[in-house]
Amino acid sequence: MRIKVQAAVAGLAVFLALTACGPGGSDSAQEGSKTSNTADISEGVQPDQAAVALLPQSYKDKGELTVAMDLHYPPTTFLADDNTTPIGLNPDMARLVAKKLGLKLKFENTAFDTIIPGIDGGRYDFTATTMSPTAERLKVLDMIDYFNGGVSVAVSAGNPLNISNDAMCGKNIAVTKGSNAQLKHLPNVSEWTCTSQGKPAINGVTLPNIQEALTQLSSKRVDGVFYDTVSLVWADEQQPNTFTILTPQVDTRSDHVVAMALKKGSPLTPALQAAVQSVLESPEYKKSLETWGLEAGAITEAKLN
Repeated sequence: MRIKVQAAVAGLAVFLALTACGPGGSDSAQEGSKTSNTADISEGVQPDQAAVALLPQSYKDKGELTVAMDLHYPPTTFLADDNTTPIGLNPDMARLVAKKLGLKLKFENTAFDTIIPGIDGGRYDFTATTMSPTAERLKVLDMIDYFNGGVSVAVSAGNPLNISNDAMCGKNIAVTKGSNAQLKHLPNVSEWTCTSQGKPAINGVTLPNIQEALTQLSSKRVDGVFYDTVSLVWADEQQPNTFTILTPQVDTRSDHVVAMALKKGSPLTPALQAAVQSVLESPEYKKSLETWGLEAGAITEAKLN
């Protein structure tokens, strides 16, 4: 499925506007509760017996799953105000999947570009970290869909350089290390809109995470940031008058589904897919999407890519 640009952006913007900080009023309290709420969305969720039946005995004996995440990407994956508890859509999904399998969950906070080697090396059982399936990743990973998003460009407030989705040629545009934006989307956009028309390529500036990218944008060391729409809109709302998010989203000529990932051919794959499907059909999935302003990205099928 492909989500509509306006719905994705406007839905999150409205949600954030309702929870933005205010001078001692209820809006301020709502925002504080959002980032300080460490309640476990999976509390009370019962195992899905069909998914448990597919679980290899070794996992039943261990009783725990280890999930790898880079906890620096609000509103999908980040730390609460206590700087300890993972919150966002992805931690919610990981907790729910573990509950559906009747297992405990252990979080491992690690850099995005180390997750795949860690899964391949057996250090982590799976990841739920807004990772999209690509041909390269699918060579070493099984990937199960759970959400659909999009990508946009953030520029300095007011867009003083008059950048647009079709006018980034020769500009310094930040992307995060190991992301689809770095590996696939920005190079493709650069070819379609720039080099194929005899214009200079977009200069992709690779940075470790979105916070560093936005910091460099604020200090004018880069001209723009190319990243997930929901995270950019979130940052814009948290730091008013600092950024401008270009609309519409960037057309990368591909869907933007994101998927949980585990080692290719893992004996855990059938059980994890069944657990994800059970979550997608649950009220908790809708609740999590609503909490983080991501309703437009809901999907109904936990497809194994």
